Amino acid sequence: MFHLLLALLFSAAISLFLKIFSREDGNRYGIIIGNYLTCSVVAFLMLPDKGLLFHAEGTTYLVGIATGLIFIFGMVVTQTSILRNGATLTSAFSKLGLLISLALAILAFGERPRPLQIPGVILVLAAIFLINSKEEGTASEQSGQSRFRSGGLALLLLCFLCSGTGEAMSKVFERVGSRSEDGIFLFLIFFTALVISLFLAEGERRRTGKRLTFKKMASGITVGLPNYFSSFMLLRSLVTLPALLVYPVFSTGSIVVVMLVSTLFLKERITRRQLLGIGLILAALVLLNL
Repeated sequence: MFHLLLALLFSAAISLFLKIFSREDGNRYGIIIGNYLTCSVVAFLMLPDKGLLFHAEGTTYLVGIATGLIFIFGMVVTQTSILRNGATLTSAFSKLGLLISLALAILAFGERPRPLQIPGVILVLAAIFLINSKEEGTASEQSGQSRFRSGGLALLLLCFLCSGTGEAMSKVFERVGSRSEDGIFLFLIFFTALVISLFLAEGERRRTGKRLTFKKMASGITVGLPNYFSSFMLLRSLVTLPALLVYPVFSTGSIVVVMLVSTLFLKERITRRQLLGIGLILAALVLLNL
């Protein structure tokens, strides 16, 4: 349980750091490159035997590289969604991706839901509808709703899919991979994402003229440290605890931390319906965990 607690705290830190640093000028992929460069270096240093990196099982390479591709796409979508929808909503939808992880645990790995977990799923779906419903308010709020309808929902749904699939891949590797190659699996994830992000950064430079800046790269380092340890602790949790426990607690804790910090320190306003929707999410995750 200690590993799970650390995983959810590190996960919340990722969204909060992105919220703080995403508005800086320069090539937006600077943060992502700094993030995955940090993750790759830490993952490599954490390998007990560096030589095994070139002699791992084929499953480790396959699942690791596939997860890295999902991660980089998810990171880009998350960064864009935070600018459009705010840290709280983006984090909430990302954590709703646990439905994908739970479905995998049930359908592919034989874990069986308890009776109270079924209404939990229904509450989650109701919360999604509530969070995205229109609430009357000031002109500024209505303008925000207009921006949401013009593309924010698509970004939130992509966050849901990428986060759920990416987190589910840890469970996949926990079942099909070798525990002695956990470190190699994490390195392959982050190194794959780093390589792809370098190509994306070059494409943005050619398209917009924006170059990578040291400030952006340094900001990425602050994101990379919690990113690596969140993935590491989540994988550790899945080794010792069932997925039907790990994913709901992981998501619940992250949402609560992001919501509290964003409201108290980042001055991000939450509408009544959004607050009620997030409350439903938390209630649903509690039911899923019973």
